[in-house]
Amino acid sequence: MAANDERIEQFKQLAELDPNDELVFFGLATELQKAGRHAEAAAAFARVLELKPDYSVAYRGLGCAYRDTQQIDKARETFIKGIEVAKKNGDLQTVKEMEVFLRRLAEC
Repeated sequence: MAANDERIEQFKQLAELDPNDELVFFGLATELQKAGRHAEAAAAFARVLELKPDYSVAYRGLGCAYRDTQQIDKARETFIKGIEVAKKNGDLQTVKEMEVFLRRLAEC
């Protein structure tokens, strides 16, 4: 089993122990995204946002997961919402990143 697969399994176990921990789901989503398991990553990022709707970095991850599964409209909507949330949070770096991703979607 690859190191990434091991981390994914560890996060899944932690998520079973505490299904309301947004940080565990964020870690799981990030590892799934790295492994190219974009649909699963999207589900995990969506869970993060269910638990903590103002987690701006999770919008970035969810938008990228949608982009990587060719769900361009969902990616666009997610980035737009994420930019709004990140601005409210004062998370300017995440705003800039999502604005770039949003512009690149227009090129798709």
